Amino acid sequence: MTGILLIVVFVLSIVAMIVAISKYKIHPFLSIMAVSLIFGMIAGIPVADLPGIIGDGFSGTFKSIGIVIIFGALVGMLLEKTGAAIKMADIVVRVVGKRHPEIAIMLMGWIVSIPVFCDSGFVILNPIRKGLAKRTGASSVAMTVALSMGLYISHCFVPPTPGPIAAANSLGIGDHLLLVILLGALLSIPPLVAGCLFAIYIGGKVKARDDDEDASLVKSYEQLIAEYGRLPGGCASFAPIVVPIVLMALASGLAMAKIRIPIIAFLGTPMIALAVGTALGVVLLASAHKMDEFYGITNDTLMVVGPILFITAAGGVLGKVISVSGMVQYITDNSNVLSTIGIFFPFVLAAILKTAQGSSTVAITTTAGMLAPVLPALGLDSPLLGALCVIAIGAGAMTVSHANDSYFWVVTNFGEMEPQQGYRTQTLGTLVIGVASMVGVYAAYLLLA
Repeated sequence: MTGILLIVVFVLSIVAMIVAISKYKIHPFLSIMAVSLIFGMIAGIPVADLPGIIGDGFSGTFKSIGIVIIFGALVGMLLEKTGAAIKMADIVVRVVGKRHPEIAIMLMGWIVSIPVFCDSGFVILNPIRKGLAKRTGASSVAMTVALSMGLYISHCFVPPTPGPIAAANSLGIGDHLLLVILLGALLSIPPLVAGCLFAIYIGGKVKARDDDEDASLVKSYEQLIAEYGRLPGGCASFAPIVVPIVLMALASGLAMAKIRIPIIAFLGTPMIALAVGTALGVVLLASAHKMDEFYGITNDTLMVVGPILFITAAGGVLGKVISVSGMVQYITDNSNVLSTIGIFFPFVLAAILKTAQGSSTVAITTTAGMLAPVLPALGLDSPLLGALCVIAIGAGAMTVSHANDSYFWVVTNFGEMEPQQGYRTQTLGTLVIGVASMVGVYAAYLLLA
């Protein structure tokens, strides 16, 4: 099956998956795997090839993010058990004030995701999100959405994140990365504002599981501190998070400058950087004289992370099946239909590819490769307008995150929300920031063109 009929089947498949999860309470792992298999068969993928494709999608997700999630969750558990998460939250509140924790966590996410992938960044910063929610009484959902949106915006807009770098190179402005960075930072403002407002709004409408837990415990900040005894120092508390971020940022910066230092490249790999963070978390545990709890903490972490890993990998399977089905190729072959809409063309094309296959980075790089030959026809062939085109592609690549995106499952599960709540928060939120981003891009285009 090819053409528009295949796209219709894809849409119906996504609807069926959402209904199965939300209405009939079928586990997301089984729902996604079943839809992936059925869609692959209807799309005409040879039955003999499907097991290999499913296996590649599953293992590819584990390879890219599995160990990162495990180490990141273990760091979070260690920070929580030692009281370091509460200490970090206390420091952040003292710096930015207690009244605006959503703004604080969103800006932290935006900064962290410049050198770090958004899914890794969410796992790393989740302990601070939880600590801030407890410290300030803010909605857990509002904090989750604010963090997710902040991470996502810089992930799609600001190098050295791989997507924008690859897009700039494909569009022939690889020597103008500073321009892309500055424009990406400036045009982050509209989606940051829209994302923060949406986070505060949806936080009053949706309640996560840990919102209910906090309400039932009704513990004051002083009671929480009393449970831990003496809290660790500020530098020691931040080290398991800051050191991995610095290592990854340093490795990304050197790679962007085409300088290779093997030890930095090794330590800056997300898996190794988070292993270093885990080791620093263990030092905190030892300092608190709680090493006898380490086995239990590790065991509890693996039990919590297991479902997240499998659901995330199932999302990778769906993305892989879609990419092999020919739907992306059909969109590519018929992209000339969209080319008459100017600066909106990169946005719409990237949004279609993002929604179809799940990965923002794939959507960015694929769209940039398709646009490179037609930039002169679109009037976007100057360095400045080429940089604006990169941002327009990034805006489309935010729109939208749903069940075939591993980031959707990271945010939903670590944010302690049900899948149907994820559609109301993460999916709708990425639509809001995507549209807000494109409004900013279009305003800039009117000024620069």
